[in-house]
Amino acid sequence: MLPVMVTDMGAGRRPRQGRSLELLAGRRLEFVRLGHHFVLSFTGGGQVLVETAVQLAAPGAGRIIVEPGEHPSDDLATLLGDEVRAARTGEAGELTISFTSGAELLICPHADVESWAVTSPDGFLIVCLAGGEMATWGDHQER
Repeated sequence: MLPVMVTDMGAGRRPRQGRSLELLAGRRLEFVRLGHHFVLSFTGGGQVLVETAVQLAAPGAGRIIVEPGEHPSDDLATLLGDEVRAARTGEAGELTISFTSGAELLICPHADVESWAVTSPDGFLIVCLAGGEMATWGDHQER
């Protein structure tokens, strides 16, 4: 993920509060890039970038921890083609993405690095900064 200069780019820091990210709802996961960070690309152009461990809970498979790095697991690829039922941030800075298959991704904040970011083609960006604080750019409707 690219470094973010919050104070220089006009980001709006938000108090820690949970909120729905409707921009991902109804979108299908169409591409997963694995490596030192993960990129999840959805139909319609939305993306989730992840730089920390992801917890994947899938029906019948239990909970799996997937970490970026030199040799990441390809367990996230099992979600390809799955549709997002809901995506939500939590008060602690976590991001939860639920899929219609019953699978769920949980990305928790990290104390020292930006853990995740969600982007949309209309210029909306929300980033979970180190420690769980969130910053947003753009004007996307959320609930």
